Amino acid sequence: MPVQEVREALRGAFAPWGMPGLLRIDNGHPWGSAGDLPTDLALWLLGLGIDLWWNRPRRPQDNGVVERSQGTGKRWGESRTCPNPPEFQKRLDELDRLQRERYAYKKRKSRSEWHPDLRHSGRAYTADWEQQNWNWDRMATHLSGYCVERHVDQKGQISIYNRNHYVGVPHRNKTVWVMFDAEMCQWAVANEHGQILKEIKAEEVRSPCVRALEVTHRRGAHHVTTPGGATGPPGAAKRCRNFAAKLPVG
Repeated sequence: MPVQEVREALRGAFAPWGMPGLLRIDNGHPWGSAGDLPTDLALWLLGLGIDLWWNRPRRPQDNGVVERSQGTGKRWGESRTCPNPPEFQKRLDELDRLQRERYAYKKRKSRSEWHPDLRHSGRAYTADWEQQNWNWDRMATHLSGYCVERHVDQKGQISIYNRNHYVGVPHRNKTVWVMFDAEMCQWAVANEHGQILKEIKAEEVRSPCVRALEVTHRRGAHHVTTPGGATGPPGAAKRCRNFAAKLPVG
């Protein structure tokens, strides 16, 4: 399913139920990626003020209740007898409602009766609210906590969100570490000793791109263009050296 459709489904769930404080998610598309940085969808959710908890890879038991519930829904919905996907979804919605509101859970009460506070999270969501309250700083603060490994190729380039960036031919075939400087909105590329080798403007994580889910470069896709930003004053490189403490090496 395209990531835009997943987002619309989330918006459709947030409207009646409210936004959660945290989502527990797996590492498959579109929640996680082999790229080790948060996905476009994850960054958008973080900007909404929703924290994320990624399950361990290949550990479905970490979210066992949800996994079992999905299996139950598939059996009850009898997808083989449905003429089309919308009809199957209609069945699943009705079965969810019955299990939530009618099926005895504890002491002859339904889940909805036993947990009335789950009818709404208390964090109301509307499209207008998102337009006014989506917060880049929340997202950037989370992103700045990452320190990811990259291999410099023969051309002296590394890839960040599927975009090639030049680090320098002298560093080819070497391992470098990439960190996000939220204050300057740029990537800092460091060697194993914490020495900053390159600072790269991170146009792809500016607010318009994140909100359009266009952080990751996809071939043939139309991308939002954002104004070019300055790399910062001369002192920016010195501040970036503070990231050396994040490096997982001595």
